[in-house]
Amino acid sequence: MALRLKLVPDNTKIDFFRWQWLTFGSSIAVMIASLIIVAVMGLNFGIDFRGGTTIRTESSQPVDVGAYREALQPLGIGDVIITEVFDPTFRADQHVASIRIEAQEGSAAASTESVEKVSNALRAIDPSITFPSVESVGPKVSGELVQSAVLALGLAALGIGIYIWFRFEWQFAVGTILASVHDVLVTVGILSLFQMRFDLTTVAALLTILGFSVNDTVVVFDRLRENLQKYKTMPLRDVMNLSVNETLSRTVMTVATTLIALFALLIFGGDVLRGFVSAIIFGVLLGTYSSIYMAKNLVLWIGVNREPKPKSKAGTKFADIDA
Repeated sequence: MALRLKLVPDNTKIDFFRWQWLTFGSSIAVMIASLIIVAVMGLNFGIDFRGGTTIRTESSQPVDVGAYREALQPLGIGDVIITEVFDPTFRADQHVASIRIEAQEGSAAASTESVEKVSNALRAIDPSITFPSVESVGPKVSGELVQSAVLALGLAALGIGIYIWFRFEWQFAVGTILASVHDVLVTVGILSLFQMRFDLTTVAALLTILGFSVNDTVVVFDRLRENLQKYKTMPLRDVMNLSVNETLSRTVMTVATTLIALFALLIFGGDVLRGFVSAIIFGVLLGTYSSIYMAKNLVLWIGVNREPKPKSKAGTKFADIDA
């Protein structure tokens, strides 16, 4: 006999609208608080958005990112990102890495002294290392990256809203967009509150959060659409509660398995992945909450047209003739 793991009992009858004003009002308050936190405390921008210096290294020995990071950590030069570069045109003994150093205070790039410190520290662990190029990223390029990141998030939310509109109705699209904005905005507020690093990987995490949130919301809305056709006389609030309860097991199982993988990455992924994974963890929890307590609440208040749509007749003069 096969064993089945059940995180949620069958036929749950939870009233998710019991505290609808409290849950919805709290969500709006948290969104406003997130805006205030970001405005007051700002974001801890990484190298991608603050500007800095990129140092390209070459060596006959394999790149050991952990050893490089350990050698540079005591230098006190701020945020450092180390990545190994792969290219099929490289020789067998050509090992390349890219080291990015954040801009120093009052400067658009890392100082010559900082670059020299990095060079000496890396030569101490690898005497064969060379530095073919040193490039600086100024504040203008960083500002363009910030604008591009905001534009990407805005277009993603807009595209999601249009998709939901065509698949369901405009009421569902409004609820989905509000839930998505809630998830991203509150996640950014948490990152600002704890001054966690905000760079291009964080933007990728926010886009991932949008996708996860919409996926969960669409599952609930899809079941809601089926139940609206099945229970034509049942009040809309009861149909919504029924739909969420019927999909609750799937929601809990999806979130649980996703969080297991994310916490494994958070613990064993090291400092490079910590900001990215932390943002996604916040977003997954917020996305699950918003799909249940925000998106459907807004749809309930706006209302849904439950009148059956007239069936289109065939374009022929014999359409109404009985066989």
